[in-house]
Amino acid sequence: MASFKPVSVKDCPPEDFIKAYAAHLKSNDKIHLPTWVDIVKTGVFKQLSPYDEDWYFVRAAALCRRLYIRPGLGVGHFETTFGGRQRRRGAAPEIHAKAAGGLIRHILRNLESVGLLEQDPKGGRRLTASGQRDMDLIAGRVPVSLPEM
Repeated sequence: MASFKPVSVKDCPPEDFIKAYAAHLKSNDKIHLPTWVDIVKTGVFKQLSPYDEDWYFVRAAALCRRLYIRPGLGVGHFETTFGGRQRRRGAAPEIHAKAAGGLIRHILRNLESVGLLEQDPKGGRRLTASGQRDMDLIAGRVPVSLPEM
């Protein structure tokens, strides 16, 4: 079937857009990786650091996409969203554990210094006009195919 050109981030499949936007952030050279990026865990429930070398950019792209869809989210919401199941509790059942808040805060501050995000007066963060325009341009390049009927 024919494919259509997405107009905004909401028109793209999330995994395709996040992959494309992460590649854009990596090629931009504005976001600087911290020295500890290869040894840090993304949450207390994880045993190892991520295997993907570009996980920092993927997480930054996922945060930007969430803020595009719903502005005004803060670090606490992202801790819950990117959290997971905490195992290794003996005989007790698994529970939900939050993601590393310092890591999320570092990514958000890094995106603020680049000019993609800003503080929301009501609380949390939101995209700037240039950040939204940048994301819409990337969304226009993502190929989307319509399902066949």
